[in-house]
Parts: sequence; structure tokens; C-alpha cells
Amino acid sequence: MVSIAILIAACSGGLALAADLPKEGSYDHTICFTQNRTSIEYTKTLFAYSYEETGTSVSNPPGGMFDNEVVRCVGMRISLEGKRSGGALCEGVARNGDTRLTRFWFDSDGKLQREAVAGTGMYDGMVTTGTVKTVGQTQQVKPGTVQFCNHGTGTYKMK
Repeated sequence: MVSIAILIAACSGGLALAADLPKEGSYDHTICFTQNRTSIEYTKTLFAYSYEETGTSVSNPPGGMFDNEVVRCVGMRISLEGKRSGGALCEGVARNGDTRLTRFWFDSDGKLQREAVAGTGMYDGMVTTGTVKTVGQTQQVKPGTVQFCNHGTGTYKMK
């Protein structure tokens, strides 16, 4: 009986979050990831790696869009004589269970681009714009595992 009460409280808390957020606005959040890599390191400018990473998002201010979202990404990066390419697909899961998919890739100028691909619940039909930048230093935990944080800012519009 206690577990049912906890489940109801947790679900209603997540639903309150979606109801409290405006249908459009700005977001500012930081996600700190742990990333596991499989690499080919030929030289400093010729390398490739695939990766899976997981992290948790914290919004500024607390309670904002994407706050406490759990994020998982899979992707790859390639450097051919310093020219970067590659991409990733990330799934974010909100506290209430709603999910979103976002695609990241490097454009021809080497700039990281992003695109909202799909969503469920409050994320269904959401349109976002914005930027993502790595903040702080990337730390190697052990060979093949690194930790880092990304800071994302931009705007969103929900249905």
C-alpha cells in the first residue's frame, strides 16, 4: 500500500511539472555525462571513436525545462586531419516518463548542430532551438571512460 502511495505521489509530481511550465519559453540546463568510448587513435588528427554516454540534466533555475531529466546518447566522432564529423542520437526522459529524441551532428564548418526529432507526452511536437557547449574540463576516469558537462541554452515551444 505504501509503494502505491509513493508511485502516485511521484507521478503526480511529474505531472505538476509539465503543467507548471509555460507552453513556450527559454531553457538553460547543464548535463554532466559519463561516456564510454571504443577508439581508433591513429594520430592526434586521425582518429575515430564510438560512444555511449549517460547523464542527468539540471536546469537554471531549478524546476525549469529539462530539469532532472535522465539523458542517454549513442554516437561516433571522426577526425580526418583535424576536420571533425560524426553525430549522435540522444534520448531524454523526464521525471514523469515523457521522452524526447534529439539528433546532433557536425556541419561542413565543424559546428555542432542539433535537431529535435520526436517526443512523447509534453515533448510531443516540441520545437527547440539553441546551442550546446562543453563546460569545464573533460576528465579521463580510466582508459575508454571520460566525464564532462555540456551547457545547453535556447528556446522551446510545446503544442
